[in-house]
Amino acid sequence: MGGASDVFAPGHLGELTQVVPPELVDAVVEETGARERRLRCLPSRVGVYFVLALGLFEHLGARLVWSKLVAGLTGPVPEPSEKALRDLRRRIGAAPIQRLFEVLAGPLAQPSTPGVSYRRWRTVAFDGCSSLLVPSHERNWSWLGRPASRLGEAGYPRLMLMTLCETGTRGLIAAAFGPVARGETYYAQQLASDLTPDMLLLADRAFHTNDLLAQVAGRGAQFLVRCTSRRHPPVLTLLPDGSYLTRIAGLVLRVVEAEIRTRAADGSTFGETYRLLTTLTDHHTDPAHRLVRLYHERWEIECAYLALRHTLLKGRVLRSKDPAGLTQELWGLLALYQALRSVMVTATETRSGTDPDRVAFIIALEAARDTVTLSARPIASLGPDTRADLVGHIGTRLLRAILPKRRLRTSARVAKRGISRYHTWNHDQRPRDSAPITAIDITIQAPTLPTALDPTREPSSPWEQLCQILTAHANQPVHARDLADHMGLTAPRARKNLTSQLCLWTRHSLLTRTAPNTYKITLPDTLTPSSGP
Repeated sequence: MGGASDVFAPGHLGELTQVVPPELVDAVVEETGARERRLRCLPSRVGVYFVLALGLFEHLGARLVWSKLVAGLTGPVPEPSEKALRDLRRRIGAAPIQRLFEVLAGPLAQPSTPGVSYRRWRTVAFDGCSSLLVPSHERNWSWLGRPASRLGEAGYPRLMLMTLCETGTRGLIAAAFGPVARGETYYAQQLASDLTPDMLLLADRAFHTNDLLAQVAGRGAQFLVRCTSRRHPPVLTLLPDGSYLTRIAGLVLRVVEAEIRTRAADGSTFGETYRLLTTLTDHHTDPAHRLVRLYHERWEIECAYLALRHTLLKGRVLRSKDPAGLTQELWGLLALYQALRSVMVTATETRSGTDPDRVAFIIALEAARDTVTLSARPIASLGPDTRADLVGHIGTRLLRAILPKRRLRTSARVAKRGISRYHTWNHDQRPRDSAPITAIDITIQAPTLPTALDPTREPSSPWEQLCQILTAHANQPVHARDLADHMGLTAPRARKNLTSQLCLWTRHSLLTRTAPNTYKITLPDTLTPSSGP
């Protein structure tokens, strides 16, 4: 590999070089056609490590980052200018860095590692992060778009990052990024191809579209996805635990509706209702209460973004002023993040029964920085015994400062910006300051079947009113005009709105259109409790 005076000597990341060895870097450089045509003072291998080091020392300029790479080396080393380092980045491009991330990405823990699996499935989640800021330069604006604001060009362009994350370790399985305007669903469809049959996907309300659910199921993966309160799937079979079966996008799914009430130590009580869609349809092996508690694991991806956005970047704007540089920089950050997570998981697995959540990302980051500046030569050249010790200095620092088990606490979701909408969004009335949680009550809410509605009770919604009318007519098909008459709608606009609402309920499979403008409740004979135990 060469000695300390070799032109390849600056090509290292301290102890992280064990995770990103020179052989791997050479392979991705060769595969992507980024190898130098002649041997230079700054070979392509060194360029890849330099891009990774830019993420490791995000708070420093390029020349200072280079000085960190060569700080522990002896003998003559190159002293490139800022322009030379910039030309090095342009010469290697983004392709080898992206390929390096693709090699490093993937599940990190063994299935037996605590917190990694639910039954036989590895729990994963995907979500978007749109708070990454990039330099305000015309080339970045042209790629990412300008904000729709009456105040003009305020602030920085924003980049949307979408990742598929292993919730147990917060390691990354796949990633995609680009303009925020494309939306999270666009990037989620790109990541769905990385799901495998041994995965259980957890996702928030933005990802319950029919096409995306069908795509996930087509990969053989299971899912537990929250849907909005405006979506009312048809009830096909009511299960004993209060959940029910439905059909969406040609899939037989299970719906769990639950009210979650949290009691804090300060005496406050708050909560909201969740409606979850899942492919786990057996209520014996997957009780509704257990699935509701499992869904909370989705928030681990938010912790991954916290480490990436605030610990690694410290909230800073990215460096690059053009799309090519941004692409390279972000792939480098993701590859570096994955390498750090790999070392963290390796360290925790040496101590049986330790959850990867209990090691701190900031400790791993600072320890990795120390090994870069204190290393007298690349770790990869120290011999096979040293290279086999993947715990090393970073792992020792991590295991020496194991975090206590996570405390149950809560606070309002706010952002530290004066114009943030989260300063006013607190619909469930959470305490403004962090407060310990004393109890969490989960109540499964069984759906009210249309045929079970009390005809003497005053309906609380248009849907209940419609169900009472159709039930009173023995669920025979009724024309929209007659429904409007029974509901007391005389204004032309109100009758038109009812027609639109009937069409919407039909698209959601709550009603069946038997003839033009004629409707009945969907499958009333199947709206009965399950006969199973």
